[in-house]
Amino acid sequence: MLPTASRKKSSAVETKLYVAFELGWTKWKLAFGARVDEKPWHTTIGARDIRALTEAIARARRKVGLSETSSVASCYEAGRDGFWLDRLLAQMGVMNVVVDSSSIGVNRRARRAKSDRLDATKLLAMLMRHQAGERGVWSVVRPPTPEQEDARHLQREIRTLKKEKTRLVNRVRGLLASQGVAARMGRRGLVVPVTSLRIWDGSMVPPGLRRRIECEMARHEVVHRQVLELEGERDRKIREGNSVPCQKARRLMQLRAVAEASAETLSREFLYRDFRNRRQVGGLSGLSPTPYQSGESSRERGISRAGNRHVRGIAVDLAWQWLRHQPQSKLSRWYEERFGKGGPRMRKIGIVAMARKLLIALWRYAEFAELPEGALLKEQAA
Repeated sequence: MLPTASRKKSSAVETKLYVAFELGWTKWKLAFGARVDEKPWHTTIGARDIRALTEAIARARRKVGLSETSSVASCYEAGRDGFWLDRLLAQMGVMNVVVDSSSIGVNRRARRAKSDRLDATKLLAMLMRHQAGERGVWSVVRPPTPEQEDARHLQREIRTLKKEKTRLVNRVRGLLASQGVAARMGRRGLVVPVTSLRIWDGSMVPPGLRRRIECEMARHEVVHRQVLELEGERDRKIREGNSVPCQKARRLMQLRAVAEASAETLSREFLYRDFRNRRQVGGLSGLSPTPYQSGESSRERGISRAGNRHVRGIAVDLAWQWLRHQPQSKLSRWYEERFGKGGPRMRKIGIVAMARKLLIALWRYAEFAELPEGALLKEQAA
């Protein structure tokens, strides 16, 4: 019979090294382990220090008695650091998992100890369970390719700039309203020059306020010009692009109610994934319901909001447009029959349910050319 140390070493040769990352801005906490019944080893390295990470993995292998060629599995929570770490670990030969942080269970006690060390330890234990084949431990995020991730920035920048335009317009309106002026705003800013405006007593706008408004309008002009340039670039890519997202965007734009912004967002943020069923479509969008049942208590807690927020926002806007431009479709008739006669609150609840159904219908149309029942194409007569 082998001695205890020999048995431990021989069994550890076939063991995989597990590492969990707790990512911070200046420091990273790493938890290592090879067996469930062993105490994890923790270490701290500088954030984004690749050399220190490589040395920490090598040191952890020696501590648990693994060979230099033993396999490594890791995990970290999706967040600010994005997916570059996942790509780095793949180059290092590490089998990494990016975890949806909202899917990690939390102790329900009013007061619980929390630290980076404890969080890393918990992630490590869940990683071992996940690697052992236990289902439902957490939800896994599927990282996009660098090309897919980079292609998203165009439409996201357009949406960001449009929000900035709205903030600038609201700020100017608020400044003028403080002097009793209800200014008219157009797409390019003030309809009437600020020098022609008169405040509550009929006098000109004070010089300090006038200078501030002129600065805000100058920013508005720059942002407006950037939006037009980026929208032109987006439209040109949709028309001339040969990539799969461009082809799906062009197909979606054949439907009435679907414009360039919606088609581009859905094709880049959503339809790049290979969905197996409609439940995955609803899950990624974050529009899936979250029922709560315990004993005789049963209630609905709303949508999960765990998916892509860009898709969720565009889906709700698109649902309202669908009601307007596709009134005879099956989806529009379903909404009107169930929620059309309700109050504003019921209509808002119903539009979220319709947005989920609409995303599923658009996915089937983009992937399998299944036209939503009763829907019309733009080439058809109104």
